[in-house]
Amino acid sequence: MNSNPHHHIVRSYDEERRHLLEKLLRMGAMAIAQLEAALDVVERRDGKAAERIIANDEAIDALELEISHDAMKLALRGPLARDLREIVAALRIAADIERIGDYASNLAKRSMTLAMAPPLPHTRGLNALGLLVADQVRNVLAAYREGDADAALRVRARDVEVDTQYTGLFRELLTYMMEDPRAITPCTHLLFMAKNLERVGDHATNIAENLWFQEHGESDMPPRVKHDETNTVG
Repeated sequence: MNSNPHHHIVRSYDEERRHLLEKLLRMGAMAIAQLEAALDVVERRDGKAAERIIANDEAIDALELEISHDAMKLALRGPLARDLREIVAALRIAADIERIGDYASNLAKRSMTLAMAPPLPHTRGLNALGLLVADQVRNVLAAYREGDADAALRVRARDVEVDTQYTGLFRELLTYMMEDPRAITPCTHLLFMAKNLERVGDHATNIAENLWFQEHGESDMPPRVKHDETNTVG
């Protein structure tokens, strides 16, 4: 039997790192489930389901607090530079996932108001944008699970697709609002919801960049193109 105390300390530290990773991935899975459920309630106009999504956000917030506590415990163990990068990345990624959960809750809240107006065809465009960003979050968390910085870069590069789709939906909604003033209120809610989804895409990109930092430190990342043109719509 190996009674080397150093061996036990290292094993304990590795177990704590593994638990931290598992919690982060569980938190990420919860946020994706919330996001997809929110997209579903927009389509189904289901107020009761929307209320459940809003209530479930507390579980994601609680898990972020747990992760922060666990990460700080690890930091106090005097880790090496590589380990410290893991801890910093974990804290940042937990914050990004918490925000994704918040955006899912925001979608559910607005869906309840939207359900009081006549159905709009543009919810299909919102759903398509939402599924794209949910896919981005799912892919970047898979990259994080594997410690695959190259896969993270691919997720980051795809953010241009999110921006393009968001800009298209934004223009479509503005046009519809100009053509039919009665649509202004529900379309305004859809605009805010679309912006929430675009921000989820940005948080997926943040997670990708933090994974790169974890694996490569401060070394430069390849430049990234941004294509959100909503500020130039005239």
